[in-house]
Amino acid sequence: MKPLNGVNVIEFAGIGPAPFACMLLAQMGAHIVRISRPNQTVPMGTQATIAGREAIDIDLKSEAGMEEVRQRISQAEILVEGFRPGVMERLGLGPQACFSLKPSLVYGRMTGWGQSGPMSGMAGHDINYIAITGALDAIGEAGRKPSTPSNLVGDLGGGALYLALGVVAALVDARANGRGRIVDAAIVDGTLSMLTGAFGILAATGKRNERGTSLLNGGTPWYDTYETADGGYMSLGAIEPEFYRCFCQKAGLGPEWIAAQHDTAQWPTLRAHLEALFRTRTRDEWAACFDGTDACCVPVLSLDEAARNQHLQARGAFHFVDGHPRPVPAPKFLNPP
Repeated sequence: MKPLNGVNVIEFAGIGPAPFACMLLAQMGAHIVRISRPNQTVPMGTQATIAGREAIDIDLKSEAGMEEVRQRISQAEILVEGFRPGVMERLGLGPQACFSLKPSLVYGRMTGWGQSGPMSGMAGHDINYIAITGALDAIGEAGRKPSTPSNLVGDLGGGALYLALGVVAALVDARANGRGRIVDAAIVDGTLSMLTGAFGILAATGKRNERGTSLLNGGTPWYDTYETADGGYMSLGAIEPEFYRCFCQKAGLGPEWIAAQHDTAQWPTLRAHLEALFRTRTRDEWAACFDGTDACCVPVLSLDEAARNQHLQARGAFHFVDGHPRPVPAPKFLNPP
């Protein structure tokens, strides 16, 4: 039994974070009915996220199609849509219409800018949403332009995960009180939520989390990536003194380098020394050096290398579809001992 077994969800087909959120619900046991327009194409990046759930084509411009959708909504507990504000209302399937069919319905809405505000009607993509939150400004090397982190921060982190959490939380309330909720999940809101710590630092110290200057974005020599002799990279995250000491000892660095961890005046010299040091061995040689230790130094892997990683294989982190690796559902739900 999965946690969401028996939960019926209506998903209106789209791209980006909404189908990913529904993938998470499906992996936890929810039954998803994905409604798409006749002959609607599925972008390549979305195909993996919609596998394994029921899909039907319905012409929403026909009365017969609308009647079928209304019937399905009346039997569902959650509805998820990822259109621009006003689209569902124009279709006659906005919250007011749907709550008349099912008062306890959880109505999940996924947008970039949100359902309200002066930018809510504008087009946009992940890079735009994280740009106005301050997240993008902090990603990249000091003195260089911001780096785009794929769509992990906005679409998936600030969007899909917050939508999935929101509809499940609203479902708990709906089942307890018989009262439906609209879940207004905006990527800008979720991204800002993930920046709570950064805004806390800004308030306490005035530091703006500028590119390549803070603890977690490459501002220190002991929290960064380093190129190896074969063109690979190692990730170093030895923040705590005991972990940094372990790293230095395993790497062959003397006591003077251990003492220099928090001496900012020596950081440029320390960074240059680490850059030269990491280039003396291959990535796999460094990985073997630090394996099983508390040095917080592990190799940077590609996707196909990750699928062959011993630890991830031991975790059962992948299954294979037509010979290709695909991540298994997360998190894992275990029975108590």
